[in-house]
Amino acid sequence: MKIDLTALNIDVTDDLRNHVEKKLGKIEKYFDRSASAQVVLSSQRERQIVEITLPLDGFVVRGQEATSDIYASVNLAVDKIERRIERYRARFQRRKREGRAQARSLAAQVTPAETGGEPRLVKVKRFNIKPMNVDEAIMQMSLLGHDFFVFVSSETEQVNVLYRRKDGDYGLIEPE
Repeated sequence: MKIDLTALNIDVTDDLRNHVEKKLGKIEKYFDRSASAQVVLSSQRERQIVEITLPLDGFVVRGQEATSDIYASVNLAVDKIERRIERYRARFQRRKREGRAQARSLAAQVTPAETGGEPRLVKVKRFNIKPMNVDEAIMQMSLLGHDFFVFVSSETEQVNVLYRRKDGDYGLIEPE
């Protein structure tokens, strides 16, 4: 597995790098040899934040944790990803057998703006939208751990928004 390690406000020691590689090796069994992982380690005040993003057979699995210890954050983030993969393992294996394309990584880009006290745009994400049905969108949203997901409906070929309701169910916004 190829690991792209990025550190913000933190020094990456050999011990820390080896710990990340060892923990990610624990979930390497779910991937083929060409798989890659993007790991961002950052420190904000007394919080040590770890974000791990993995493409998996047409989907993106993401885990983020923040604790006071960077090693604990790595452990928790990898555990979260492993639980998500296990939950959807059968679907992943079916997709792999069908020979679907590898997932495209999400490209995040921060856009700072000064607006004098008014709410401002602080982050812009650009990504390829893949046609999928509602069930696939629900699975992808769960894997990312988000409360909403934008996708192109494979039935109508229009952009839809899937969101998690406060009661735990899902809602779908479709254009007219």
